[in-house]
Amino acid sequence: MRKVIPPNVFHIAVVIPCFRVRDQIAQLVAQIGPEVDSIFVIDDKCPQGSGEYLSSVAADPRVKVISHAVNQGVGGAVVTGIRAALDSGADIIVKLDGDGQYDPALIPVLVSPIVDGLADCAKGNRFFRLENLAQMPVSRIAGNAALSFVNKLSSGYWDIMDPTNGLVAIHANILRQIPLDKLDRRYFFESDMLFRLGTVRAVIRDIPLQAFYGEEHSSLSILDTLVSFPTKYLNRLFKRLFYSYFLRDFNMGSVSLIVSSILVTSGSIYGMTKWLASIETGVPATAGMVMISGIQLLVGLNFLISFINYDIGNIPRQVQHRLLPEVGHA
Repeated sequence: MRKVIPPNVFHIAVVIPCFRVRDQIAQLVAQIGPEVDSIFVIDDKCPQGSGEYLSSVAADPRVKVISHAVNQGVGGAVVTGIRAALDSGADIIVKLDGDGQYDPALIPVLVSPIVDGLADCAKGNRFFRLENLAQMPVSRIAGNAALSFVNKLSSGYWDIMDPTNGLVAIHANILRQIPLDKLDRRYFFESDMLFRLGTVRAVIRDIPLQAFYGEEHSSLSILDTLVSFPTKYLNRLFKRLFYSYFLRDFNMGSVSLIVSSILVTSGSIYGMTKWLASIETGVPATAGMVMISGIQLLVGLNFLISFINYDIGNIPRQVQHRLLPEVGHA
């Protein structure tokens, strides 16, 4: 049964990035329910002409097709749609992939935590129900599980799973606080968005859902992911730690992180230096030398565990969109 959203209370806009989805886009748009006020379809220089095709067959007055002259990537397409949705006066903006993996009937369920004032952002989670995993390719399960853990580190949202999920809803007041021009334009977009949401302390809710896998083909390059994603995750991790524990606040988490860094670094350097010296001279390191290095590493790791526990407890809990002014970087 479709959840009902109160009419004339929230302007809900859907943003759909399009690239090689000509076979799915018309049916997908036709399934979007009356709770949605605006539908922005972004043709990201699609070689199949998905946007032009939709314009020729869609009679829905809510549909607005925007075409890119140059391919900007999924992130660039979503940013274009977000800007258009904000200009239209949308209160809640939903990002929906154009390949039909997610049922638009889920939109009312997805936005309900935001409508009820319980969250600033809601996103899909394909891993919540075990029976849903039967349809998911094993490679996707393994890849998304690894990405989810790394994303927890870089974003600070330790309670969030499935960061690359293509169904997300965000309140407009939150999006106005985010520098949209700085968001990653390619496939790192979803992870980068979570990092940006963390910088404004947005509350995120996971919504269990089922994805449908058909004959769609992903344009994501595994090699590109392995090469570019690690450096981007490290960049966001260091930025998050600096913003959260040194620039905006200084707390026991900050102390634990500093002490851990000093002890682990000094213990590693001291131990490595003595080990190399023993190889060069042929004289084994003494038990005292080993103990000095070992104690520093053990104490440093204990402080690191203490920091991680503090960081997990520091997940945003207070909903922000009702507190923030309607100004920002949009």
